[in-house]
Amino acid sequence: MGDLESNKNGYPSNEIVQSFAWHDLTVTVKDRSTKTPLSILTAAAGIVSAGEMLAIMGPSGSGKTTLLNALAHRVAAAGASTTGAILANGQTLSLRLVRDLSAYVEQEDALIGSLTVRETMVFAAQLALPSSVTRREAFQRVDDLIQSFGLQTQSDTIVGTPIKKGLSGGQKKRLSIASRLVTSPKILFLDEPTSGLDSALSLEVCSYLKKVGRRNNLIIIASIHQPSSATFQQFDKLCLLSRGKTCYFGPVAGCVAYFDSIGYPIPAETNSAEFFLDLINTDLDKDGEIVRRTAQICEAWSQSADQEQLDATIKTSQSNASQSSLSEYHSEKPRIWMPPVVLLHRSWIKAYRDVMAYGIRVAMYFGLALLMGTVFLRFDTQQAYIQPYINAIFFSSAFMSFMAVAYVPAFLEDLHTFHQERANGLVGPLSFLVSNFLIGLPFLFLITCLFAVVQYWMTNFRASPSAFFTFIAWLFLDLLAAESLVVLIASVFDVFVVALAITAFANGLWMCVDGFLVPMNTLNVFWRYVFHYIDYQAYVFQGMMVNEFQHRTYDCAGSDASYQCSYSSDLNSIGKIRGTDVLAEFSIHTGLEGEWFGILIGIIFGYRLLAYLVLMRK
Repeated sequence: MGDLESNKNGYPSNEIVQSFAWHDLTVTVKDRSTKTPLSILTAAAGIVSAGEMLAIMGPSGSGKTTLLNALAHRVAAAGASTTGAILANGQTLSLRLVRDLSAYVEQEDALIGSLTVRETMVFAAQLALPSSVTRREAFQRVDDLIQSFGLQTQSDTIVGTPIKKGLSGGQKKRLSIASRLVTSPKILFLDEPTSGLDSALSLEVCSYLKKVGRRNNLIIIASIHQPSSATFQQFDKLCLLSRGKTCYFGPVAGCVAYFDSIGYPIPAETNSAEFFLDLINTDLDKDGEIVRRTAQICEAWSQSADQEQLDATIKTSQSNASQSSLSEYHSEKPRIWMPPVVLLHRSWIKAYRDVMAYGIRVAMYFGLALLMGTVFLRFDTQQAYIQPYINAIFFSSAFMSFMAVAYVPAFLEDLHTFHQERANGLVGPLSFLVSNFLIGLPFLFLITCLFAVVQYWMTNFRASPSAFFTFIAWLFLDLLAAESLVVLIASVFDVFVVALAITAFANGLWMCVDGFLVPMNTLNVFWRYVFHYIDYQAYVFQGMMVNEFQHRTYDCAGSDASYQCSYSSDLNSIGKIRGTDVLAEFSIHTGLEGEWFGILIGIIFGYRLLAYLVLMRK
């Protein structure tokens, strides 16, 4: 792979982190039933040297991810309190130093499916590498990592989308890890890197990890569940947990002998990893035997000579801490404008390449325009067409914004990528939301124009250039507000089904109170004052109604002798109805269009601001 480290570029040399240790690390939460403190990780201790791989193992609920998150200075668990010492070269690590020296790869891959392998790596480098790293150096680092993880033949292959197949599961996992190594971290945390992979792919991922780790003196700490024997042997050290307590910490090569010494010999031709997990898996306990056995194993470890030797090694590293220059280390950061520019570029590629983002929506809205244009076809100025005109206006605004739910999956993919990049200190909510907003503008405007060109003239709305472009303006703001609502709801509820359901419900609510189904003068006071005035669809509907009816008159039914007019108007005597009298039936006033435009822009900004505040708190 070549040397990924470079002091002149502000990244740690091979010697800067010789060891990573933790001592008396305890995580407590409040018990849900008794409300008393409950320890989910108890007095954990360990040390890993440069070039070593540590496997954190244990049955489900044993505290693997809790320990990993605590070591990475992440929130160990909801409402958790963490105590103890986390050290590098014997020195206490701050959050800043952890982020500067480490990278974290989460269990779920958060890759953008429409990007190629090389694009994914290049964008990761641009988000993280400092300004002192030249473009050529960054690309060389990307190429070295692609080659080291065996992805050179897939360099121009997309990651994969629901519509277009891309990388395999093992290749995606290798790409996730490689994209985090582009900054040359000295400590790499991995949460279940073999999750969802078969034994062959798990071995493939871990063997690549070991090769890269040894070559670059990486400290690799991974939580892992049920590894095959070959995968287990790739690790140098093992931390075995059960119910938050340590059962063993030490070399993988020595764990068999240790368990034999405390009375638990491993049968011949048995996968040692499976044996250890079965030994302490209290989920399978029926009569309390496994719980008692696990307690004995944890007690035996706490009193063992290996535990004493571990404590002595950690203390020695602390006593030698003064010899380390770690406290003087500061990493360079990218220029402040770089993250939003990179995110904008990445979002642009996804937007035009991934049909799930906007392509399907363009086709859907074009089909909807044809549907409406043929159903609401060539209306004229007879009073019989007044209500169909109103229906067409409502359908144009309300249903168009309702279909913004189609943006939920594409935004959630971006959001999950953002969460991982933010946790690694690469991007912030402002850069993410600004790039998301800007990249949507041209595509939403394209959708608006495509829909309006087809539907407006087929329906025979008011044939005026100014009326047509005003219609486009209202519809564009409508779609922009609807997409902003999706961004807000998906930021709060980042689960696909939940975000989809709440977005659909919210749009259904806006339809009910926008002034069409129930006119303003008869709308229930509660719904009017609580929801109508913050309903963006209401202002779009009113604006489109004024645009269509303000300068039109309609012919009444009947003959010269007896006109039958559906709307009261001062022109009824000559068989006409003023469009403004139709507006009056819906309590819509003219001359307020500028105010409505301003309110719509305020609602759009408000949704985006609330989304920003939500992401800041998360």
